[in-house]
Amino acid sequence: MDITHNPLWHMLPVAVMVVRDGVIQHVNQACQVLFEADSAEQMVGHPTTEFVHPVDQQRSSGRIQRVASAPESGIPNKSTEIRIRTCKGQLRMALFTSVAAEVDGLPSVLICGTDMTHQSEIQAQLRESEQHFRRLFENMRDVYYRTNAQGVVLHVGPGVRQVLGYDPQEIIGRTAESYYPQSSDRDAFKAAIQAHGAVSDFPGQMVRKDGRVIDISISSQAVFDDDGNFAGVEGIYRDITQRKNLERELHRMASTDTLTGMANRRVFLERAEAAFQLASTESQPLALLMLDLDHFKQINDRLGHLEGDRVLIAFAQAVQLLLRADDTVGRLGGEEFGVLLPGSGHDGALAIAERILQHIRDLSLPGPHGQPVQVTTSIGLACQLPTDRSLRDLLDRADQALYQAKRQGRDRCACA
Repeated sequence: MDITHNPLWHMLPVAVMVVRDGVIQHVNQACQVLFEADSAEQMVGHPTTEFVHPVDQQRSSGRIQRVASAPESGIPNKSTEIRIRTCKGQLRMALFTSVAAEVDGLPSVLICGTDMTHQSEIQAQLRESEQHFRRLFENMRDVYYRTNAQGVVLHVGPGVRQVLGYDPQEIIGRTAESYYPQSSDRDAFKAAIQAHGAVSDFPGQMVRKDGRVIDISISSQAVFDDDGNFAGVEGIYRDITQRKNLERELHRMASTDTLTGMANRRVFLERAEAAFQLASTESQPLALLMLDLDHFKQINDRLGHLEGDRVLIAFAQAVQLLLRADDTVGRLGGEEFGVLLPGSGHDGALAIAERILQHIRDLSLPGPHGQPVQVTTSIGLACQLPTDRSLRDLLDRADQALYQAKRQGRDRCACA
């Protein structure tokens, strides 16, 4: 077969060379381009090993020998990537295949090659990118997950070991609902996904393998199949327990009196306003008690502020023990306290006030020198009236009643 004199020989878009006994006999135009040869003479008559990187020389020569000595000609070698050196000394990666053939009446080997340098660079970049992604995926503290339409977990990232204490294989195949302590959290998440198709920083809670409940944040989106049908949910979730605990502590500090542990003035007034509006709307009774420790300045002056604080704490605890779950008690400032009694009329509120008075009389606190400290309180009582235009009207009447109780001798309740 005299292929080198065929006009198509130099028109072939792939590099082709004819090799005999390991020496190049012919090259086409594309082959010259691949090897950066200015002319065919730079390659013809040279051994193939001269153009192969030393690392691949043995493999390249072995492939040529195997195909040349194959019992049946016409069966090509499988394609493989070989590093080559061009006539200009450049290193390239090419994909080669070879087949035994008769050329010019002599047994030869046809070798075809395609420049893969650019593709190899891309593959190397992809491998490097995949390695970076894999390291990130393996070490990320967020948990990647994917469920099907029924909520069964199909995939879960290794971060689940840190977040929930499970190995991924323990999670896969189970429903995501299995890890929610409250079904309402999962229902709210489902509703948000159905309504918006995605959620970001969606709050919830999950149960760890050790039984501890943690706060989580979920960012996920719905997944659809080729027909547009809902196919599941994909996203990530992370443990935000530390953040939530900090938020809860900040909220507690902002809403709680640091000494007594009860609601501070701002929170008490907010709850009082809400209770006032609700009572006005639903025509329900509402009573308010204003309490003030009697002669508290003398306690501070005689025993010191530390003992005064102990008295305030004991007083607050004693009052809280006598109240119902729906009642609210708060420290309004200094030794003045407020008690909100929703649903209570005059008689019910008065009964609670009398119990508080008696309980405080019976309260005996050890003093610094073994002498007990006795305390009493004065109480002003006011009930919401249809003529009250705002909470301020109710507060003013309770305050006036408190001063009336003090003028009448203290340790008593006066009603507005």
